Amino acid sequence: MWRAAARYFKSELLHCGGSRSRIAQVDLYALAQHRLLCSATAEVQTVDRLCGSSSDHIFSPDSSILSQLNTPLEDILDAALLGVVSRYDNRDYFRSLNPYRSAVFSSTAEPAEYIGYGDPYEGTEVDYDERGIEFFMSEHAGAAVEAKEMERKKGHNKLQELRQRQIINETEAWTNAEAQYEEFIAEMCRKKLAPNLPASQLLLLGWYEPLRDAIAEEQRAFSELEFRGERASYGPFLCQLPPSQLAVITMHCLLALVMSNEKMGYVKVIQAALHIGEAVEQEVLIRKLRIGKAKKNETKRKGITKDDGISTIESGKVELTTSPELPTQATGMQKLRKLRLWRSMLQKASGSDPWGPTIYAKVGSRLLELFMETAVIRVPSDDPHVDASFEPVFQHTNKKFVCTNGRSSTGFGVVECNPLVLEQIDKSVKYVIMPYMPMVSKPKHWKGFHDGGYLFLKSSIMRTHGSKEQYDIFKNTPRENMKKIFQALNVLGETGWRVNKPVLAVLEQIWKEGGRLANLVDAEDVLVPAKPETNNLDELKSWRREVGIVKRTNYERYSLRCDVELKLAVARKLVNEDAFYLPHNLDFRGRAYPMHPNLNHLGSDMCRGVLEFAKGRPLGETGLRWLKIHLANLYGGSISKLSFDARVAHVDTHMDDVFDSAENPMNGNRWWLKAEDPFQFLAACIDIRNAVKSGNPKTYNSFLPVHQDGSCNGLQHYAALGRDRIGAGTVNLLAGDVPADVYSAIADRVHRTIEKAALKNPEASKHAAIARVLLGQIDRKLVKQTIMTSVYGVTFVGARIQILNRLKERGIIQDGGELFKASVYAAKVTLDALGEGFREARCIMNWLSECAQIIAHSGNSVKWTTPLGLEVVQPYRNPSRHLVKTALQDLHIRSVDVDSPVLKTRQRSAFAPNFIHSLDSTHMMLTALASNQAGISFAVIARVSETLC
Repeated sequence: MWRAAARYFKSELLHCGGSRSRIAQVDLYALAQHRLLCSATAEVQTVDRLCGSSSDHIFSPDSSILSQLNTPLEDILDAALLGVVSRYDNRDYFRSLNPYRSAVFSSTAEPAEYIGYGDPYEGTEVDYDERGIEFFMSEHAGAAVEAKEMERKKGHNKLQELRQRQIINETEAWTNAEAQYEEFIAEMCRKKLAPNLPASQLLLLGWYEPLRDAIAEEQRAFSELEFRGERASYGPFLCQLPPSQLAVITMHCLLALVMSNEKMGYVKVIQAALHIGEAVEQEVLIRKLRIGKAKKNETKRKGITKDDGISTIESGKVELTTSPELPTQATGMQKLRKLRLWRSMLQKASGSDPWGPTIYAKVGSRLLELFMETAVIRVPSDDPHVDASFEPVFQHTNKKFVCTNGRSSTGFGVVECNPLVLEQIDKSVKYVIMPYMPMVSKPKHWKGFHDGGYLFLKSSIMRTHGSKEQYDIFKNTPRENMKKIFQALNVLGETGWRVNKPVLAVLEQIWKEGGRLANLVDAEDVLVPAKPETNNLDELKSWRREVGIVKRTNYERYSLRCDVELKLAVARKLVNEDAFYLPHNLDFRGRAYPMHPNLNHLGSDMCRGVLEFAKGRPLGETGLRWLKIHLANLYGGSISKLSFDARVAHVDTHMDDVFDSAENPMNGNRWWLKAEDPFQFLAACIDIRNAVKSGNPKTYNSFLPVHQDGSCNGLQHYAALGRDRIGAGTVNLLAGDVPADVYSAIADRVHRTIEKAALKNPEASKHAAIARVLLGQIDRKLVKQTIMTSVYGVTFVGARIQILNRLKERGIIQDGGELFKASVYAAKVTLDALGEGFREARCIMNWLSECAQIIAHSGNSVKWTTPLGLEVVQPYRNPSRHLVKTALQDLHIRSVDVDSPVLKTRQRSAFAPNFIHSLDSTHMMLTALASNQAGISFAVIARVSETLC
């Protein structure tokens, strides 16, 4: 039968005159793309060229293409028919193919002829025979099932491989870092000199060995019952990991905190101690899981069928393990007064219960203390006759800070970094372990509070920040009520991402050349002005003010440089991944955020430009048009507020600039740098260029996310709640040819008010002078942030700070006092304009606040249930504090208990914005579920959704 069908195909192709319609009916191109077409790659490519040729006579007898086929055409078509069976396992497809209807499934042909070597199509009728279909399908059903099973196994093996890689990433990160340090040390010992390593890595290596030895000495002292201070309480927990692993955790956690802290060069002791302690506990749990799994495998290998107490990873339980020294210590401890403390701490350390913040603080503080005692930096001397000295890298000091009310806050302990080390620390980020990286396999589906997200790393579905009330409510909510929330988080987490390599290459080049372009921070600090040689108090005061401004600028630049380095480090690690995933969890209002904090789609323009979807889609009929609209939106300014047709026309007139930006981003005319979001804009230019150059944009496979942006979501919800048609039109809830812009509308109101005030006499009006200063400064960008946050409860002080920052960026108003007055006046006028334009929203906000006030005065927290069934409780209560004595200092641990009194003012002011946030998150989750059902890749950016057209 196969040979007969193949011969018929050959005859048809050779004598049909190259009819394109007939070839399309045979669907030979689809067959040629199938993996089972033939074993020779060259033959597949030849058939591919043959099917894609534009000639109408490629199958003529004198065609030279047929002579290029080394494999007989019959054999190729045999394999193609097998591909048909495996891909289209249904009779309707076979009925749709004319060659099968006219020959193979002839009404006159007998079944025996299907397996003969003759030509059963000669002299037959066009009608098809059901018996022929049944025979064909049943005869080769086994081959189809086998092909499907092979594909299924191949996909399953790929998933298993990715899952295994993810398990290794989560469970062996610290172990691999420890092995790397030990390898470097061994190399140094062999060569008797430092290996050829970067200076920043040598710095870390110089801290590692002394810290490791100090921790080993601490563990030895505990094992020999040499108690001092709090050693009896933290010792059992400190002895559960090897000294080398504890050293790596301590170093990397502290460096990550110092680099990500907003204040340059230091971190609070309590923050660092809790962070390190929690990281140690996480590694202890992973270590127990690995031991339990290993022992289970050993039990299976020996043929032991009865469970002898060894727990498994699947059951969620682990074997109770302690350090090798601990079992032998009990005898000596019996003679000590601290026997009760010893036993209780040992039992807790060996159990599976969470350690809690008290133990985190004790363990983390001791590791911090050892790190500060051992880490030093070599300071060269200016005098060639004087040897270099050594200074500590970190110091334990007290800091006082100025509060927003102008008063000095009480001091608290901080770990401060030596300024000489800061420059090298921000370059060592590539060597810092970040356990919560994006996942190379799909996240674990959420099924409970701690059941989902990462495979082994500690994952919680909600960020409760210690609120036991919210935790209890979530735990007591029936799982059936949470089904849609679980599904929505799973959809967000299963959206695959990958690194946009062309954009990353441009970013790396800009950063290597010092930044400054495309909104990147300057890689160099501002020079501190020299002290003037004068005794004039005014000049000295001015100099001190300039020095303060320069130092603050440098602090900000340092923080931003560290942020860029962290994001680049993640991008470099993921650049060759086909796909990676970002598990999501919720805040207490139900808003979804990626659990990975650094490189994600909620980040800056740099992050969003470097990321693209891992799953591409053909652009289709309208895809290229939406890419052009997306490009115009990213350009910003007045272009993004034109009608869709006008935006497309604007891009069409600048296609030369689009191509130049895509093909020569650094040495061309750099049109992409004029955009408000330059890196995303560059990514869109590259995608449009590729689509146009493909020759057929409809079939071009695009991976670029296209934004569908809401117009001030908060005001949209208020307009919908209040059935406010005027407000709805302002925020695009009503259809229109040109999109409405609420920010421009409010900016126009503010501009008219300030313009009227500027015309008044300064002696008669107190606002006239400052209004004249603000003339020409009022635009959409100045008021946008204040309008966005007004519906989320922004205060007058917050609005003033937002507008002050925008005015400061422009640098037009230099005098600090005048800048402050201008921001105060502009904030007042902006909030008044909002009240006039959105009266319905103000009424709803006031009503919600009054409801919250009544509830709070009764001593209860405000609670409500979202349309998706999430029970929300506002966690604003007066926190209690308890003192924890640690090796480093006494720390005050905050905890929010259900019995703590509610903060009435906070409950009242926060209810309206939190309620709107919960509705917004519900809308987002429903959109995510609908997009998933429609086969659309979906991601969310705060209140902005990204879909792939």
